[in-house]
Amino acid sequence: MELRNQSYANANIRFPPSLLKDVLAFDIFILMIKSIQWRGNGVRIIDQTRLPEELVYLDLKTVEEMVEAILTLRIRGAPLLGVAGAFGVVLAASNHHSIEEAIRLLTSTRPTAVNLFKALERMRRVSNLSSRSKLKTRLLEEALAIEREDEELCRRIGENGQVLLGEKMNILTHCNTGLLATAGWGTALGVVYAAKSKGKEMKIYVSETRPLLQGSRLTAWELNQNGIPVVLLSEGASGSLLKKGGVDAIIVGADRIVQNGDVANKIGTYPLSLLAKEHRIPFYVAAPSTTFDPSLQTGDEIPIEERGGEEIKEIFGHRVAPEGVAVYNPAFDITPSDKITAIITEKGILYPPFQESIQKMNFGTTRLHEINTEKKIILKIRV
Repeated sequence: MELRNQSYANANIRFPPSLLKDVLAFDIFILMIKSIQWRGNGVRIIDQTRLPEELVYLDLKTVEEMVEAILTLRIRGAPLLGVAGAFGVVLAASNHHSIEEAIRLLTSTRPTAVNLFKALERMRRVSNLSSRSKLKTRLLEEALAIEREDEELCRRIGENGQVLLGEKMNILTHCNTGLLATAGWGTALGVVYAAKSKGKEMKIYVSETRPLLQGSRLTAWELNQNGIPVVLLSEGASGSLLKKGGVDAIIVGADRIVQNGDVANKIGTYPLSLLAKEHRIPFYVAAPSTTFDPSLQTGDEIPIEERGGEEIKEIFGHRVAPEGVAVYNPAFDITPSDKITAIITEKGILYPPFQESIQKMNFGTTRLHEINTEKKIILKIRV
């Protein structure tokens, strides 16, 4: 794994608000801090474990390096994991590695985000249909298509979701769902960026997101770079903030959504949904069709990743709990569909009853048949 000499003190690469007035300007911003890119014969990613102190890029050359990057959360976010997994398969082909073994390794990394498994299945199909001489070329074409598709899905989610927001809004969000979690401008944060591009005034409250602080390390940094007012708070302060009337809506992302509308997302999402219900605040979930899993009926069937205890017992290498103490560290929780006001997708906004609205949206595999220079797309649905 090659560490590029591209780190910046405090990762302070601020762009003037005038640059970010419209959608096209956001494209420039996204390009300049792209979380993942295929470059030459390898994959360049932002090492998200180094933010916000440094913006460091890593060049990955093997599937094993991609697996390590996923396991250690150097790269994360459900939609971005799908792109990363696809590029991991290309790395395997580049090094004459077994494609099936590469897919097995990548599949074993993180069990909850379904985007990864969907992308790997697409890569498997391409591999099975490709000759040996064309294998790498065909796999790279498919991986780049997955990347482009995610970027466009995020754009549509943002455009659809921003209609739910007024001209001046205080939004609470959790974890990181923006430029660092997708190939585009994000899901929940994509709604915020789209609203900003329409001239709406947004103030974003961000929960720190223990134990790995994706809210404080990543979301606060990303919004700060974008010139969007951001207020950081601990998870324990969310209830107090909502009781005071300081929040107009809560918007979160998702790692998996099942048939009845139950949602798996970063641990701490479920308590926020309960608070929203208590205080009669809209609770929105923003996610692409690639996050829907029609094979599962309810959230009880979703596999929940449990991570190592050191993430709880230590903070940046400093022990904050006694040796030998037991730890419960699920990475995700399940928010029941009856706690969700609406689910924002690239195909539209879904409302309860979600079992019916999800079926009507006919979620299969969304693929972009054509993207032209004017950013117009034709969707080709495969079910």
